Amino acid sequence: MSKRVAIATIGTAGDVRPYLALAIELKKNGHDVVLGTNSDFEDLVTAHGIEFHNLGTNIQNWLQESRFDTAISQMKLHHFPQLLREGQALVERAARNSWTMSQGADVIVVNINTSFGIDIAEALNVPVIMTAMQPLNPTREFPVCAYEVPDLGPTFNKLSYIAMNIQQGYYDLPRDRVRKELMGLGPRKRGGIFKDSLGNNLPTLYNFSSIVSPRPRDWPQTAVVTGFWFLDDNSDWTPSPELQHFLESGPPPVYIGFGSMPFGAERNTQLLKSALQQWGGRAIVSRGWGGINADALPDTVFAVSEAPHDKLFPMVAAVVHHGGAGTTAAGLRAGKPTFTLPQAYDQRYWGRRVRALGCGPAPVRLRTLTPEILAGALHELTTNEAMKTNARSIGEILSEEDGLATAVSFIEATIDAAKAGSRRFSVTT
Repeated sequence: MSKRVAIATIGTAGDVRPYLALAIELKKNGHDVVLGTNSDFEDLVTAHGIEFHNLGTNIQNWLQESRFDTAISQMKLHHFPQLLREGQALVERAARNSWTMSQGADVIVVNINTSFGIDIAEALNVPVIMTAMQPLNPTREFPVCAYEVPDLGPTFNKLSYIAMNIQQGYYDLPRDRVRKELMGLGPRKRGGIFKDSLGNNLPTLYNFSSIVSPRPRDWPQTAVVTGFWFLDDNSDWTPSPELQHFLESGPPPVYIGFGSMPFGAERNTQLLKSALQQWGGRAIVSRGWGGINADALPDTVFAVSEAPHDKLFPMVAAVVHHGGAGTTAAGLRAGKPTFTLPQAYDQRYWGRRVRALGCGPAPVRLRTLTPEILAGALHELTTNEAMKTNARSIGEILSEEDGLATAVSFIEATIDAAKAGSRRFSVTT
């Protein structure tokens, strides 16, 4: 029987594309799906035939404000309070719009950016499923991946997750206000990202592969690692004649992209230009949201505004990127050696996992990157045969996984269990 599934996510492309893939898979299985996210992705969502609900903001515009760039790339801490206030307002708008979107839903699927969905589900008396693209349930096996925290042993590792809860508490302020004013709920007795207001563990889907990031043994049974949720391109994209000519005019190039984070774009362009001149190889550079000025790059470089990773990555020799979960997964599934230049949040974690798998050099913070380091990494990516072999092996495994099918089965079972529980309660009362 068809179920109504409401999915809420806000953020950059890496925060949205996996959820669109999930929505598409749910629809294929006969379910009615609405995907709520920021306005940046309305065209992308509707192009795949999925109902779109605007959660009330434009992330690209927000990221490209000068104070955000300055705060992150230059670590100007006095800008942070204003950014946090803006972040609170963003979350509150998304919560109020999600409340409207979720009416009539049989289940609500959320992530840490939309944890207010836990309250919405409580008010509507429907199940909620938390999701995450990085391992965030507390564990003794490694420290919280969202921050620069050393591994100092099991006890400290578990305690390090308190930092994540403290940060989340700041965004719980608008969440609590909406909970009271809009939903008519009392204060939460307990809570957190992975617990309901009574302190019970939430069913949680982790959309990454246990091959890339093994599931900690001390996680609760409610935490399920599904495999990556890949959004494969549904267009008839092929290389333009100019790109095809570039690909055929020499050895396979390296893909270089800085993702959706517009931090230090001018510096990055000059750094890239110098590194490519030192290395002497060929590259495809993505302009992306990062604002790379491709006009300043040598003719051994071809610039693309946008190209689907699942179609472009098989054409290149290796990939260099910011280390976002989705881009890392795409590069590994394509079987390509990978070098990550993390900027924020979990990106360094994925870079370390790439290194641990033997698929690339150790990650280097973008703000500490030099032309010499990048040139050396490009040389290693294209000449190290062990990295190439390891990447191919990982790619073959990831190509066989079906994280979306696992996730859909879990969502269906969660709805059925909730409805069965309600029926039993009705009978006994």
